[in-house]
Amino acid sequence: MTTQPRIALIGECMIELQHRADGSLHQSFGGDTLNAAVYLRRELGDTGSVDYVTALGDDSFSDAMCQQWTDEGLGVGMVQRLPGRLPGLYCIQTDANGERKFLYWRNEAAARDCFTAPTAEPVLAALPGYDVVYFSGITLAVLGEVGRERLLQALIETRRRGGRVVFDNNYRPRLWASFEAARVAYRRVLAEVDIALLTEDDERALFGYADSEQVLAAYPRIEEVVLKRGADVCLIRCNGERFCVPAIKVEKVVDTTAAGDSFSAAYLAGRLKGGTPEEAALAGHRLASRVIQVPGALIPRV
Repeated sequence: MTTQPRIALIGECMIELQHRADGSLHQSFGGDTLNAAVYLRRELGDTGSVDYVTALGDDSFSDAMCQQWTDEGLGVGMVQRLPGRLPGLYCIQTDANGERKFLYWRNEAAARDCFTAPTAEPVLAALPGYDVVYFSGITLAVLGEVGRERLLQALIETRRRGGRVVFDNNYRPRLWASFEAARVAYRRVLAEVDIALLTEDDERALFGYADSEQVLAAYPRIEEVVLKRGADVCLIRCNGERFCVPAIKVEKVVDTTAAGDSFSAAYLAGRLKGGTPEEAALAGHRLASRVIQVPGALIPRV
């Protein structure tokens, strides 16, 4: 891997509304791969470039998103702007324990046509030129069947050219027509993944695996599997070696939004900078422990 990797993260950013205790709403932006992109850019420092790949509308919210991403150091040259379209929207409600409930308005979001709009062709052609391509299970759901097929072909070509494919399994049942449709889509892309960042609860929900060992055994051909287990020990299998890295306990969890996204970003940054899997997982735990103590997906820059 080059010392200045070019990284592309694919997905959807939405308008985020945080429902607060007094009934007010705080507006920001968020989405799993966007969260990961921002945290990855911060964690990498001066190393490499990070581009976000999505489709937005030509509205003021889309303008504000692009400006925020530019301010964070993300490249926006792979962002399509579709006339007359809008971003999706979601609302986060959190309970007294910091656990969240999401309400979505996203069926007509521009990101759904990210790989099917006429402007998608140069984007798809450019993806295999990146050193790292990162996407998630939510990306798969949002893209739809045709978009998923085009993504898969881009992943195959990325690997053929020597790039690496990173997948975060983020499974959201409500985004899929059926369990089987999700399983088929996941299995197809997992055959083209180099680093799998898996949340154990999502693996259980989608595939019915009984425990961590079943999850790890399910992917013998993936060279690096990271099993995220919330506040429990993170398990890693990398090139035949196994690692267990304890999470960092915090006194009060405020909001678990983006805990997994931030862990994934810091883990990947650590590996890209030459760290061991253990060092990368520690960095992931450190960042996630900070994120869950602040409301919303993106914590202020320090």
